[in-house]
Amino acid sequence: MKLILTHEVTGLGTPGDVIEVKNGYARNYLVPQGFAVQWSRGGEKQVEQIKAARAARELATLEEAQALKAALEGAKVKLVVKAGAEGRLFGSVKTTDIADAVAAAGLGTIDKRKIEIPNAIKVVGTHEATVRLRDELSAAITLQVVAAK
Repeated sequence: MKLILTHEVTGLGTPGDVIEVKNGYARNYLVPQGFAVQWSRGGEKQVEQIKAARAARELATLEEAQALKAALEGAKVKLVVKAGAEGRLFGSVKTTDIADAVAAAGLGTIDKRKIEIPNAIKVVGTHEATVRLRDELSAAITLQVVAAK
């Protein structure tokens, strides 16, 4: 089935991309979640609108993105979360928590949808996360997860 992505989907593409996926994946996941719309003849105009909106939301220049990458990779972001006696968290760290912690640390604002956590963070300690700043530029964040007192 031919679709137009309206949101970024890891492994498929970015907003405005025209993709071809299996019918079940499109009907049961992408379209109901609002990640994609079905391709139509008027789809070219829609693709242009999505790409224009995406360009407006992206960081304006590559230099700003590189400066943000240097700031993110040079600092440890501290997350204070509720944890049990043995360091196991009640739940896990979400991308929203990471985005809020980065903003609280004064490193800038990051869209939570651009943060990728390779493994679920369920224990206190030091962890890594990746932020996609632009299509060709990513930054690794070092997270210091500590238990709330």
